[in-house]
Amino acid sequence: MPEVFEQDYTLEQLQKVTKALNSGQFVQVRRMLAETAPCDTALLLESSPHKVRSMLWQLVDPDIQGDVLEELSEDVRLGIIAQMEPELIAAATEDMDDDDLGDVLRSLPDTVYQDVIGAMDSQDRERATQALSYKEHSAGALMSTDTVTIRPDVTLEVVFRYLRLKGELPNGTDELYVVDKDNCFLGTLSVNTLLTKSPDSMVRDWMDEDKETIPISMDESEVAQLFERHNWISAPVVDDNAHLLGRVTIDDVVDVIREDAEHSLLSMAGLEDEEDTFAPVLKSSQRRSIWLGINLLTALMAAFVASFFEGTLDILPILAVLNGIVPSMGGVAGSQTLTLVIRGIALGHINQTNQKFLMGKELAIGALNGVLWSVLIAGVIAIWQWDFTLGAVIAFAMFMNLVAAGIAGASIPIMLKKMNIDPALAGSVVLTTVTDIVGIFAFLGTATWLLV
Repeated sequence: MPEVFEQDYTLEQLQKVTKALNSGQFVQVRRMLAETAPCDTALLLESSPHKVRSMLWQLVDPDIQGDVLEELSEDVRLGIIAQMEPELIAAATEDMDDDDLGDVLRSLPDTVYQDVIGAMDSQDRERATQALSYKEHSAGALMSTDTVTIRPDVTLEVVFRYLRLKGELPNGTDELYVVDKDNCFLGTLSVNTLLTKSPDSMVRDWMDEDKETIPISMDESEVAQLFERHNWISAPVVDDNAHLLGRVTIDDVVDVIREDAEHSLLSMAGLEDEEDTFAPVLKSSQRRSIWLGINLLTALMAAFVASFFEGTLDILPILAVLNGIVPSMGGVAGSQTLTLVIRGIALGHINQTNQKFLMGKELAIGALNGVLWSVLIAGVIAIWQWDFTLGAVIAFAMFMNLVAAGIAGASIPIMLKKMNIDPALAGSVVLTTVTDIVGIFAFLGTATWLLV
């Protein structure tokens, strides 16, 4: 129910805000936005058409613009930042966490980035340079340097006094990190232990020395898998020499998981995961045209194969009617396998040790489905056209294409991954090409051999 509530809330807010904007009640809109949480304001902006979004942004309190920018998708954020002066962008990013600051700055065009860096004070400029020094989509880019560190040779009472002097803990703090004088990571002390154990006991007596750390260069998807596997709330990030650099928290990992899911879903349709739903028509058309063009090329390849059998189609027009069945079935079967394998790769389930088993399994599934549906289609065609040879031809083509679809659906994403090509983005295009060509060639080629 929370998702339904969120959608209803956004729709209701959007209707109120739009009505107030159309009535010229800008003061009322400003007041409504001031009473809205930054995450909800971001959702409101993403749900608004381009012109309405521009007006709304002008009415957002400058003090919370940075918080709103953190919550926006990259495409929407870029559109809003394009309307802002570099000084205003620098001011909006002043209080951002290091990881969010890095995300915002990386999304800026080069010229805008240089202007924003120039508008920052020396402290923020140094912080920005440090945040951008880590590789994008790595643990370093994901982490925050806002951590609480303690020494192992002090009592829990001393830690209590230290925390009281600090006045507050960073958000999502469930553990304190124990380090030596060189800032090398030694272990963790949970807040639960701190609250429940004797104040006179030493930190080293209760710290967890087996806490797994995250290397600074680890890919963010691998970080998300570790969090899922260990049910972490936060985890320390270290360099190659075990020096503590920062921590990754569950709120950032949730964003990674959501972005990975969106990326897999939209990439299969040839769309970018950060694409703005309400982007200008020309911009959206240009992005989609690329994959429409690629799809056209693959369709022309299939048509080229079919052109070899023009004489066969002239003699037996019924083949033209039936020609779409075999590639269609292969495409559906291959897409099922492709989706499962891409999911397995994303979750880390597929590796060198089990790839051969996976290929054998999908080959067996393709063969079993091939036998089942070949017999069924052969019976239907034989009865419909009263031609048992034609039924046998389409049955053979169906069997061959379903087997090919199973093998292609399993092997294509694995091969693309080895070539550092995103399987979710290119897999479906390659698969469609294979199933179309194999299906057409198997059907029309066999028909030419046996019927003409």
